[in-house]
Amino acid sequence: MKAAFKQLLGGGIRQFGMVIALLALLGYFQWSTGGKVLTPTNAQNIINGNSYILILAIGMVLVIIAGHIDLSVGSVAAVVGISVALSIKDWGIPWWLGVLLGLGVGMAIGVWQGTWVAYVGIPGFIATLAGMLIFRGMNQEIGNNLSVPVPKEIQKLGAGYLPEWGPTSTNMNNSTLLLGILAIVLVVWSAFRKVAKSRRLGLEDMLPAAVYMRAAVLSVVIAYLTWLFGSGKPGTSFPISGCILLVLMIIYTFVANRTIIGRHVYAVGGNRSAAALSGVNIKHVNFLVMANMSVLAAVAGIVFVGRSTSSGPGDGTGWELDAIAAVFIGGAAVSGGVGTVVGSVIGGLVMAVLNNGLALNGVGSGKTQMIKGLVLLLAVAFDVYNKVQGRPSIFGLLFKGKSRRAAELVSEAGQEEVAEVPVAAGETAGRG
Repeated sequence: MKAAFKQLLGGGIRQFGMVIALLALLGYFQWSTGGKVLTPTNAQNIINGNSYILILAIGMVLVIIAGHIDLSVGSVAAVVGISVALSIKDWGIPWWLGVLLGLGVGMAIGVWQGTWVAYVGIPGFIATLAGMLIFRGMNQEIGNNLSVPVPKEIQKLGAGYLPEWGPTSTNMNNSTLLLGILAIVLVVWSAFRKVAKSRRLGLEDMLPAAVYMRAAVLSVVIAYLTWLFGSGKPGTSFPISGCILLVLMIIYTFVANRTIIGRHVYAVGGNRSAAALSGVNIKHVNFLVMANMSVLAAVAGIVFVGRSTSSGPGDGTGWELDAIAAVFIGGAAVSGGVGTVVGSVIGGLVMAVLNNGLALNGVGSGKTQMIKGLVLLLAVAFDVYNKVQGRPSIFGLLFKGKSRRAAELVSEAGQEEVAEVPVAAGETAGRG
């Protein structure tokens, strides 16, 4: 029974530190606000109002895992937003071409910053600090310190919802309902696949009942969220910006966990010298993580101007701090080598719910900032304490047990030493 309970929780309750914190915050604010938090409208507002920060956190976690920091993401997002708005307004190009242009601007900026960090050898902190100043000034120069509106199509990307279709007898948005059903089917299919694979490999410690129970719990959560987002007032449903976030989460979780470049990022952050001796192209890894961050900053900038309906000179201010806070609250290590995409998004949701709940309770912005700072400090202090005690980080525990399989996969790819670097440092458990 004890073994089954441990396997259900993946090895212990402590690994779900931020998940438990998120649920506790939701429960407390739901009680303190008289039920105003867990309503369809408020849930939609939380996703719409914070999706751009969560998108930044996905890119930032890879930067931090590799041992860098990016202070320019807010400024990059701002210059992309004004570029998209002006190109559509002044050049008369279609909205979708404006979006592609914005992504191209983000990619060009990423190449610029990645080159300075990877091939010139400028520390990421300095290179992106310079980038923050350069692109903030560029945003103001291009837009002449004016707000420029964006078309309705782009507004839908940042503030729109999945469309309604089919019969209305369910009293729910059918697109959201379909999305929830597909998610539940995927969870159940993954559980059966995991059990079948464990039986083929002869893993005796795998308890099918725990796997199925975990899938059942997750399915119930998805069903509740489907109802929550799909049962709002007519014309609303699950936000399109949330769909963009989910797609990016899936892609980058796969990249971090299942690809050679993802393993190289962890190897470089875990032990740069050993990774170099193992044949990892460190310059290539550094270039990719910095370039990728700017591309995701471009996505975040487009989503934001869509929600705000225009691009202005103050866009992006302080975004880098929120993204960095989300990553560290989500379990990433300050020294690099540890962190997960899912953990960073959960960390961002903790901050989003904290902001939302405090605002609903009438707490002022000054006190809110103080509370957010304390949350960040305590989260990092807890992670540092675990490391001093020889324990893995919070979200490292979440994926405990995958390190052995990861090492086997790397060995098959001819990269045995790359897998051994984080294992030797006790960091591989944080990869997830």
